[in-house]
Amino acid sequence: MITQLNPPLPLETSKGGGWAHFVIDYGPEGALLWVVFMDADGACWTVPNAEVRMCYNWTMGRRKPEDLAAADKPVEREPQRFRPTLAPSG
Repeated sequence: MITQLNPPLPLETSKGGGWAHFVIDYGPEGALLWVVFMDADGACWTVPNAEVRMCYNWTMGRRKPEDLAAADKPVEREPQRFRPTLAPSG
């Protein structure tokens, strides 16, 4: 079965970024195949499901691997100084 995607989905593939316009499903014994038109040159490739990833989207929480690695590093901060405050008089 072939399904047209409306709207097309932006994907990252093993050949670079592109837009998936169709998905081909050969049933439970076969992997999904994505029909992707590449951003770089407009070429059309059929890409197996294992080689596709959704595009990075910071708002949706899909961050680039290097951004995730940077987020895991502890941030070095200066120690907070004790700042005594006076209770309001009154």
